[in-house]
Amino acid sequence: MDMTAARVTKNHRKLLLKNGPAVPQPSSAISGREKSNVEKLARAQQSRKRLMREVCEKYRSSNAKRTITRNHVSRVFVADRYKLLYCEVPKVGCSNWKRVLMVLEGLASSTGEIQHEDVHYGNHLRRLDSFDRQGIALRLQTYTKVLFLREPFERLVSAFRDKFESPNSYYHPVFGKPIISRYRSNASRTALRTGEGVTFKEFIQYLLDVHRPVGMDIHWEPVGQLCSPCLLDYDFVGKFETLEAEANFLLRSIGAPTNLTFPSFKDRNPNAERTSCHITKKYFSQLNLTERQRAYDFYYMDYLMFNYSKPFEDLY
Repeated sequence: MDMTAARVTKNHRKLLLKNGPAVPQPSSAISGREKSNVEKLARAQQSRKRLMREVCEKYRSSNAKRTITRNHVSRVFVADRYKLLYCEVPKVGCSNWKRVLMVLEGLASSTGEIQHEDVHYGNHLRRLDSFDRQGIALRLQTYTKVLFLREPFERLVSAFRDKFESPNSYYHPVFGKPIISRYRSNASRTALRTGEGVTFKEFIQYLLDVHRPVGMDIHWEPVGQLCSPCLLDYDFVGKFETLEAEANFLLRSIGAPTNLTFPSFKDRNPNAERTSCHITKKYFSQLNLTERQRAYDFYYMDYLMFNYSKPFEDLY
């Protein structure tokens, strides 16, 4: 066993203790650069969790119920072997996170051998809502609860590109057809029949419509609603912008095998350019100010709670 890795793991574990010291000093066996990175990641965790708690306290209704229901934990996956709970946020590396969980649970020897179909349709991983009430409560109290985030508009554009600009046998008929029917005047018979070719502006009209012709979807649902951060009190809050470094930091923290690292490959449309800030602004330039403002309002709590800056200067 790599003894340096063992020391790093021990120190990483300390960083995740809820009421532990602010920033423990890593072992002298770690290089100065590694030590600096560990301390930086630890400080980021403290800052993110503190902000989440402050926002939750500020905006939570005084008579809001604190009871955690099965619905609150329906997106949370369980890795019992390493006492890890991971809330799935689509378009934030969730496919690769499921691969990591499958390896942790002994369902595969490496992330590279797990195919897309096995990740999404294999039902290999248990969700927290599949346990009884006592099992849910025990895991929430004793397991490391993990949440990874992404800039909300960027996540939204990534979902739109994936579901509406690429062939999709589910999203085109189920979402595309009613969206085109409702928001496109003089739609062609082909578009109405297939649901293909939804524009970003039409998609935003659907998203902001209080009387949507088809319901919400997890790929663009706000994280605050998907993962109930004000109820579940996450122990680790990572960000897509620094996904691999933070994911690997977490894996070392829970004592995962030293050869298990977060995969960097793109799960779907591997040749397509990743959705970036530049690409996101290009899509939102198709909207007028009112539409951009309403979209920002829709994700306002995600922007506030997770410390993302306003994406456009003309928003208020």
